[in-house]
Amino acid sequence: MSAADATVPPPNAAYDWRRRWLAIDLGDKRIGLATTDAAGMIASPAGYIARREGKRPPLMAMLARAEELGAEGFVVGLPLDQQGEDLPRAAEARRLAHELATRTGKPTELVDERFTTAAAHRAIQAMEGTTRGRKGDVDALAATILLQHALRLFEQRTTHPERLDA
Repeated sequence: MSAADATVPPPNAAYDWRRRWLAIDLGDKRIGLATTDAAGMIASPAGYIARREGKRPPLMAMLARAEELGAEGFVVGLPLDQQGEDLPRAAEARRLAHELATRTGKPTELVDERFTTAAAHRAIQAMEGTTRGRKGDVDALAATILLQHALRLFEQRTTHPERLDA
């Protein structure tokens, strides 16, 4: 276990998860954001932060946005492949989660982000929309899908802890 993994609560950590979360979906050019209501029940898009390609994620901008939204915890998308193994960007997500947890002392969760962007594209197409000129909206919607998935996982921890994988 790396130092970055040590400060992020393990997937089966039991704590009061009903809080305002900020989800972060890392991308090369944009970082999609989503937040919950104060009770941690409903996920909504919260825009995006532009990112300079090839540069580290803009941590200070994310912390400022978290403060603005009243975030009480973070969900960071963890890029995994089809077999559930880390993709190259996973190390960056783990570092970001570590930084967020260390700097804020707030709960920070890494959650599998497989297929969130594809699901966002499908949702927009199902509404007969286009993604042309709306890439930031797609990223925010992907973060919302990630956050909805995280909320379902948190609920399962509370209501069915026996179903969790070790």
